[in-house]
Amino acid sequence: MFIPRPKEQNYAFVPDAAHPPANRYGKPIETVPEENALRGASLNINGNTDVSTNPKRYKQHGFYFTADNCISCHACEAACSEKNDLPAHIAFRSVGYLEGGSWPSSTRLNISMACNHCDNPVCLKGCPTRAYTKFAEYGAVLQDPDICFGCGYCTWVCPYNAPQLDPVAGHVSKCNMCVDRLEAGLKPACAAACLAGALDFGIIETTPENRVQTETRIPGFPTPEITHPNIRFQQVKTLPRELTRADSMPLRYVRDGLGDQQDAVYRPQVREDGRGRSWGLRKLSTRENPLVVFTLITQAVIGAFALQFLAPLFGKSLFASDGIRSLLLVGMIIAEVFALVLSTMHLGRPHRFYRAFNNLRYSPVSREVAGVAVFFNLLIAYTLVTAFPVLTSWLPAGLAQPLPSLLGGLGVVAGLAALYFMHRIYRIPARPFWNHWQVLTSFYGSMLALGSLLLVAVVAAQSVAADTVAGVPLYLTLPLLAGLALEAAGLYAHRRHLHKIGGEGAASHYLQTTTFGYTYLTRNALLGFTLALLTALAVTQPGGWLALAAWTLAGAGTLLTGIIGRMLFYALVIPTTMPGAFFWRNRGFEEHARATGLARMPQVGVVPETH
Repeated sequence: MFIPRPKEQNYAFVPDAAHPPANRYGKPIETVPEENALRGASLNINGNTDVSTNPKRYKQHGFYFTADNCISCHACEAACSEKNDLPAHIAFRSVGYLEGGSWPSSTRLNISMACNHCDNPVCLKGCPTRAYTKFAEYGAVLQDPDICFGCGYCTWVCPYNAPQLDPVAGHVSKCNMCVDRLEAGLKPACAAACLAGALDFGIIETTPENRVQTETRIPGFPTPEITHPNIRFQQVKTLPRELTRADSMPLRYVRDGLGDQQDAVYRPQVREDGRGRSWGLRKLSTRENPLVVFTLITQAVIGAFALQFLAPLFGKSLFASDGIRSLLLVGMIIAEVFALVLSTMHLGRPHRFYRAFNNLRYSPVSREVAGVAVFFNLLIAYTLVTAFPVLTSWLPAGLAQPLPSLLGGLGVVAGLAALYFMHRIYRIPARPFWNHWQVLTSFYGSMLALGSLLLVAVVAAQSVAADTVAGVPLYLTLPLLAGLALEAAGLYAHRRHLHKIGGEGAASHYLQTTTFGYTYLTRNALLGFTLALLTALAVTQPGGWLALAAWTLAGAGTLLTGIIGRMLFYALVIPTTMPGAFFWRNRGFEEHARATGLARMPQVGVVPETH
């Protein structure tokens, strides 16, 4: 248990204040009814089984931040880092700022932010390992780094930068509300250390001393509707109508209308900073490169498996012999094993990959892993019973004969379901660039296009080996064409959607047309060229060496379109994160530090390499 210092000052203790029965979102502030048997449990802090007698123990607590008072001294950051013994590149609490106006009346708005211990913690629901728990004690959302295997999905879904993925330690950690201090009646270290009285703490929906507001919004803060965070703001000083971020995000925040500031909301908009169009090839490579490979290979394998299985139902024979089909199936198994190993090595702690199944009820990551695992096992089983009929010779004929069809049909269904679960991973409100149905059309489009392309390569190789150079059957041409058309339709609708919603989504598109402008145009040109070429091939269905050359071009265009598009998908996303500072939590400075060698100095707070 935490022991208060001798002569601890009154400001360090959580005040006892009357509170309403429920917060503004309708959630009871009393986390556990008084008669509930759950009361009186130990939090086992540092292995200590003692139970606090704090009368406020089962009430939802939260932070109060008065932006008018914050002087950006970073005392809250320092106190948090010291108490939690954090390395230089990790901070559970950080101070960023927005700037507005012009000299001599320029304005700076500082924002101190950590975990908000939300009523609807999306990190808890998204975590596949169930490393998060929403405790009745103080309403704290706590995370266990020992359970975490370092996928980082919680860092995607949280709108507030709260969970911190440590690439050195290989796991996520975050603010724990200083529950050890709360057990002793003390405020968290950050609130107790605030010099200017900007940061405070207490039972939620109670107004601390010297405050007149308990708002849920402040410029730069994402919409509270995503998670219902337990933080309240005060900001009464006049601000300019427009505020910009100090970090490299091309965002500005503009006040609605021309009326009173107190009744207005600052909404994010694109900040066009005059950057020119370029290729952005260096920035195209991200930490998510393994996911680029994993998603594309998995979609290609599922598509190829479905098409080769369904071909006989349409009276089509794709393979010259059963041996060629068996070799294809074995090759698909090897490719999927490579993809799965690559995705596993992407984890901070790959040896704990089996924990991905722990949260099937809530986590889309767990469901995707389960879906891919079911498909993969059905693929193996189907390959075995079709390539080695002797394995089923001991079964009754009535069971052995339909078994390949049963396994194949289940495999097709499992593959389609796996891709649906895969797409759900990216439908994240905190990442507007991904939160659109275009992700689904992209994944199913890649399944059709790349799956067809894989079978086209096998069919073409057979014809070349037989010295016939026959044309590609329409059965494979049409799905490939449909896959690319589906991708094109989704991209067109996505672009219109981003322009409509504005904010971080539109800012991602701004980067797409500037920093990655030439790469973006190249992808679009390749997509258009390949669609036109495939349409011509579908209409004419030519054969011979000229047709083989045309199909080689179409295949290269399909493959390049898929790779470039998927890399852009991961490189472009701008989350609804809190504003950073000029050095800290600034993606531009992090890139500069790694390029110049500053990252080799631990005190800079940027790790040299990430995987």
